[in-house]
Amino acid sequence: MTLSAQDATEQRQKKHVRDRWLLSAPALILIIAASVGPLLIVVLYSFLAPGSYGDVKWEFSTEGWFNVLFTRDIFDDTVSLADAHFSIFWRSIKLAFATTVFCLIFGFPTAYFIATRAPHNRSLWLFLITIPFWTNMLIRTFAIQEVIRSEGIINTLLMKIGIISAPIQMMFTDFAIMLGMTYVFLPLMVLPLYASLEKLDFRLIEAGYDLYASRFGVLWRIIIPLVKPGIIAGSILVFVPALSSYVVPRVLGGGKNLMVGNLIELQFGQGRNWPLGAALSVTLVIIVLFAMLYYVRNASKSGGSAHG
Repeated sequence: MTLSAQDATEQRQKKHVRDRWLLSAPALILIIAASVGPLLIVVLYSFLAPGSYGDVKWEFSTEGWFNVLFTRDIFDDTVSLADAHFSIFWRSIKLAFATTVFCLIFGFPTAYFIATRAPHNRSLWLFLITIPFWTNMLIRTFAIQEVIRSEGIINTLLMKIGIISAPIQMMFTDFAIMLGMTYVFLPLMVLPLYASLEKLDFRLIEAGYDLYASRFGVLWRIIIPLVKPGIIAGSILVFVPALSSYVVPRVLGGGKNLMVGNLIELQFGQGRNWPLGAALSVTLVIIVLFAMLYYVRNASKSGGSAHG
């Protein structure tokens, strides 16, 4: 009995889908094993009891999650809000947001400059933007340290000119952390913005000028709405790693201005409280997840309005 043409087509499609799944299986298994697996272990650890010298006791406990929000007095067991944790989370969000804003302020003109160059010159400028990725983040952070420390380039130059008589304390401050993260994550903002600006129809800008729009009006009413997906993508790419940054706050903050990444490392290290460290890690993942959901929702709205 011969199959009809429709049945044969359906079988070929099913075989094609099955073959694609089989080809994707090794990558899917690797992703699950390398990312989802460790995350599940961290979630499991967050519901266990802390060991005496690190590690965990295989006893169900919600003490780790309790300690994320509250702290218990070691003398009379009174419970109060974990102000230190809230302060660190707030500092992390504040610095990550400020870093994103400054990356946007510096990255937008840079991306616009590259997008308006001749097509054969754009590759060179993009190449220059990606050069910092060739260097380890720790080395780039130490480079910023050499610029802003008391005996660094900025203070030495200002003192020689006579503007200041004593070095300005920039190291071990929130400013130093924000400056370092802006320098490190700036290319992550420039590249998505360039991808959006490259597709921009510059005839719309000329039309705006023909209709007597000001430069600010063209920027606010034409350019920014059209490149909004690139702005959102770049902001997420900067905000997420900045929120969980560890190296930059550790080097430029000097251990005084902790961020969430440093707090998590402290619990797994000196604090020897792995369940609390795991609970803080999952809390950070939840915050990042909400940021990603916000991005997806705004990107879908932008896509819908663009098609409309």
